[in-house]
Amino acid sequence: KWGTNRGICGRIASKAGDFDSANRSNESSLVCNKNQLALPLPAPAAEMELFVQYLFFFLAVCAAVSKALSRKDTVQVAFDTNFKGFQRNYLAVYLMAMAADWLQGPYMYALYQEYGFDRHAISGLFVAGFGSSLLFGTCFASLTDRWGRKKGVLLYGVTYMISCLTKHSPNYWVLMFGRLMGGIATSLLYSAFESWMVFQHIKHGFDKAWLSDTFSRAVLGNSIVAIISGVVADLAAERFGKVVPFDIACAVLLAMTLVVLFTWEENYGNESADLVTTFKNGIAAVRDDRRTLYLGTIQAMFEGTMYMFVLMWTPALQMATGRSELPFGWIFATFMIAVMVGSDLFVRLLKVMPIESSMRCIFLTAAAALAPPVVVPGAANVVMVGFVLFEAMVGCFWPAMGTLRSRCVPESVRSTVLSLFRMPLNLIVIGMLLTEHSIAAIFQFGVIFLLLCAALQHLLYRAMSGDRASHEVVQMDVL
Repeated sequence: KWGTNRGICGRIASKAGDFDSANRSNESSLVCNKNQLALPLPAPAAEMELFVQYLFFFLAVCAAVSKALSRKDTVQVAFDTNFKGFQRNYLAVYLMAMAADWLQGPYMYALYQEYGFDRHAISGLFVAGFGSSLLFGTCFASLTDRWGRKKGVLLYGVTYMISCLTKHSPNYWVLMFGRLMGGIATSLLYSAFESWMVFQHIKHGFDKAWLSDTFSRAVLGNSIVAIISGVVADLAAERFGKVVPFDIACAVLLAMTLVVLFTWEENYGNESADLVTTFKNGIAAVRDDRRTLYLGTIQAMFEGTMYMFVLMWTPALQMATGRSELPFGWIFATFMIAVMVGSDLFVRLLKVMPIESSMRCIFLTAAAALAPPVVVPGAANVVMVGFVLFEAMVGCFWPAMGTLRSRCVPESVRSTVLSLFRMPLNLIVIGMLLTEHSIAAIFQFGVIFLLLCAALQHLLYRAMSGDRASHEVVQMDVL
């Protein structure tokens, strides 16, 4: 009932996310077609569906109980009334932007197929999107530090609307132009929005600790929006055609653009610097501050692993079960619930240890979660539980990383640095699309990346702990 298995089998995000999440659900099928799977003896499809449903409802109960306990046991934080209004406005805009992104994912690959393009041609379109994000998107994201973050958000709306409108044409080069616009939009989605929010948060004098609450709510809301968007896209495509989800996304983008136009004020990074100077300053910020360097490397490797997972979770489960037809809708919904549980776990971890310390545990857990396809590739239930655990760690990662970025990345070049962080990610994805690797090899790379993330996170923890200790010594000297 969720349509084709290429439709709803993608994942969040988060996300951002960017993570050209509009492509995620389709790319897994693209790689699945490229790999000739050596399938074990088939397992009954009904058993897998029943197991996934049990997982879904178990996680849903966990999420509900956790929320109820937090309301009962947590001492209510006295959020400023102005902060709550600011947070609601930002989250409304951000979730509309993510909804437009999610609406496009389920039927992008299927629409290209309907227009008569083969797998090679479709692969070229996807590579063009990531290449555009790598080259043009990085430049446009950097320019928002000089031209204004609000303008960057508005440009996201315009470029993504253009990308949606091109889907009405079966002409390959028109679709290619749309993918180029989509790549630019993706870079803006994962830089301009966060940069604007952090600047305004600090400008209004809100407690910096409240940033974690905004990031956590954004991840939670994005999970819910992803599920709703998948259902809406599926119903619209079945009734009116595969291009209609893109029209709905266009309408959502128009609404988002109008809200930003009339309710957001402009803010800037460094208005006086030209593009070359901005890039130089951004590179210097990463090079000269070891915390920023560690953080950027960690983000690139973790998000690269997420894209590997997005590309390969479908064939990995197909190999584990011996079935090509799986309950993709239930699996997708279970992943989203796991992300919601992870975002709530992040809030709980904040109460017992610093973010930079808890992130080490998150990366080690994520590495263990992706090990089953390498160690026990035929154990379908174990592989599925590992994937769900990995998605929960993704739910922890997004708000934690956003909070750490707000502390470590200089405000004057925030958008530039965030776009630089995404350059290795785009290179990883392009390499994945252009080369052939076995399922086990790809998950081995993912486990290695996550272990390296844990090691670098330990270095970041020591660096930030040292900075705090130095600050306390200076304060004591002054007293």
